[in-house]
Amino acid sequence: MESFALGAQVYGGALIFSRIGSFCMVVPGVSEEMVPSQIRLAFAFILTIALFPLLAPHLPAIPDSIAGMVYQLVGEIIMGLIIGLLLRTFTQALAVAGEVISLQTTLSFAQTTNPLQAQPTASVTTFLTLVGLTVIFVSDLHMMFLAGIVKSYTLFPAGHGVPFADFNTLMVRTMGETFALGVQLSAPILVFSLVYNVAMGLIARVMPQFQIFFAISPLTVLLGMAVFGLSLGSIGLVWIERYRAFASQWI
Repeated sequence: MESFALGAQVYGGALIFSRIGSFCMVVPGVSEEMVPSQIRLAFAFILTIALFPLLAPHLPAIPDSIAGMVYQLVGEIIMGLIIGLLLRTFTQALAVAGEVISLQTTLSFAQTTNPLQAQPTASVTTFLTLVGLTVIFVSDLHMMFLAGIVKSYTLFPAGHGVPFADFNTLMVRTMGETFALGVQLSAPILVFSLVYNVAMGLIARVMPQFQIFFAISPLTVLLGMAVFGLSLGSIGLVWIERYRAFASQWI
């Protein structure tokens, strides 16, 4: 190893750190509020050193002006933010599913602090987001994040600008897929709620003198949680397969 670094190596390391550092600011897992900023910074710095020999051939030459350097550095920061935001946006499918399930099981008023978002959310949403993040790391899916950031230097070379039009299209498509997946994950509870409410409506019409609301309120929670517990395994499998397919677009 050399005991010194050339100017080109220092500038190349700054370019790599700009993309990886901004990527670590928003990517699921590393960027959560419970992770100290010092840990994120150290992780990005170590990752930059580890990937420098691999990414050095993809780096541009040092610009002749300060404006050119600033342009390339800002472009790399934006590139890392966009890639990380795409991965984070898709995780919101669990939040959508959690909100739908909370509404259908009348648990939407039960609020807890979500450690991933640092704000109060429905208890089912908090539970699903924690389960989704755990499944990502247990299944080693986070390794695809690192492979994706390396592959991004081939798809989007450093110093060549940011394709904002393509990223806008991809973000809109990702948000549509996120909401669709959230509804699909909550489908068992939606079907149960539809059948249950129709049945209770028929009972109320047959026996109008019976105060059915007081009888079905606890049953709605108990049966809804039972259906949710039985379908949790399927929700996890569908979620991880869809997320792996989404993340594999970068590899």
